[in-house]
Amino acid sequence: MRVSTANRYEATVDSLQQRQRDMAEAQPAMTNGKRINKPSDDPTGAARAERAYLSGQRIASEQRSVDASRNAMTLAEAALGQAGELLQSARETLVAAGNGSYSPAERQAQANQLGNLRSQLLALANQGNGAGGFLFGGQGATTIPFLDTPAGVVPGGTGGQTLLSSTELMPSTVDGQAIWLSARSGNGVFTTAANPANAGTGWIDAGTVSDPAALTGGNYDVEVVDNNGVLSISVLRNGNATAVDNQPYRAGQAITVDGMTLHLKGTPVVGDRFTVTPSVPDLDVFEALDRSIAVLKDPAANPGQVAQAVNAGLRDMDAVMGHMQAARAEAGSMLNRLDALDGRNQDRALWAKTVQADAEDLDMLQAISTFQNQQTGYQAALQSYAMVQRMSLFDYVK
Repeated sequence: MRVSTANRYEATVDSLQQRQRDMAEAQPAMTNGKRINKPSDDPTGAARAERAYLSGQRIASEQRSVDASRNAMTLAEAALGQAGELLQSARETLVAAGNGSYSPAERQAQANQLGNLRSQLLALANQGNGAGGFLFGGQGATTIPFLDTPAGVVPGGTGGQTLLSSTELMPSTVDGQAIWLSARSGNGVFTTAANPANAGTGWIDAGTVSDPAALTGGNYDVEVVDNNGVLSISVLRNGNATAVDNQPYRAGQAITVDGMTLHLKGTPVVGDRFTVTPSVPDLDVFEALDRSIAVLKDPAANPGQVAQAVNAGLRDMDAVMGHMQAARAEAGSMLNRLDALDGRNQDRALWAKTVQADAEDLDMLQAISTFQNQQTGYQAALQSYAMVQRMSLFDYVK
């Protein structure tokens, strides 16, 4: 087959142009360090890189949720710690107010101190979350959680928690109503109280559980009666007599009934009555303080009423502190979970970046070596073409 000189030249030029194109395509990859700059460079590798990139974006979104939840739980844990300190101060103030030698003016000073502590607790309950909402706002995080009204503190928001959707549910707010308004009343099993109409100075303590198996969960009335001229105690369960019937009254003597042990102290009179009811989760820290403050501010309160208010206040402060300690522990547990999730997210993000890099990143050493070989070959082809182009048949005719 006869091959013309023009055809040979054309083939050589095409080869040179292809070498130029190969080097031109290699240069951008070496500049940005990417082996794949468009899907057509490697469709399979491009698909792997895209999947890894999207996975990294999802992980980054989850991490933002983790960071938001960690901020909320950190603030909540700190706020509940401060609340515990304020409640301990309130408890100490109540102990001091129980001093029987205090004058009404001195009790008034203790009541004012409790009022200041109440205000600080309310400020904590309405603390912001740093993002324009309220830390204890529950599901209504943009509405002030608690309103101070003449009738007492009432919820202004919505109970529950706002949860951030992710591979794991993470709270961005705290259920303030459950923490501040819903501790278990009394000693956690039953609640004792004095009838406000009592004429004597007797008072009842918080009581203890002596036999859990004997508890009935009923409602009890502890009545002070006259038994043939002897001041006595009778206990009724749901209106019916119990084993404690006409027990002679001795101040501080234990009254044991249906697994409960109670103590009456002070000087009650016939007709006075005290109640024992099942504990329920409705103890409001602000209302508990308000009850104690009201009695301490009352100059006409007798020693029995003061003792009852102080005893009930101490019982309630202990209940609320235990409730808040549990909530603080839950926030701390959530922080531990978030730390673990943070670590997993970092591992997953590193894996996604590694997969993406393996799919699209350029092996720079190999690329440089290949480019240098291409450049050497191109230069050699140019020199060869130049030599061949200068050659002529007349060079061999003599």
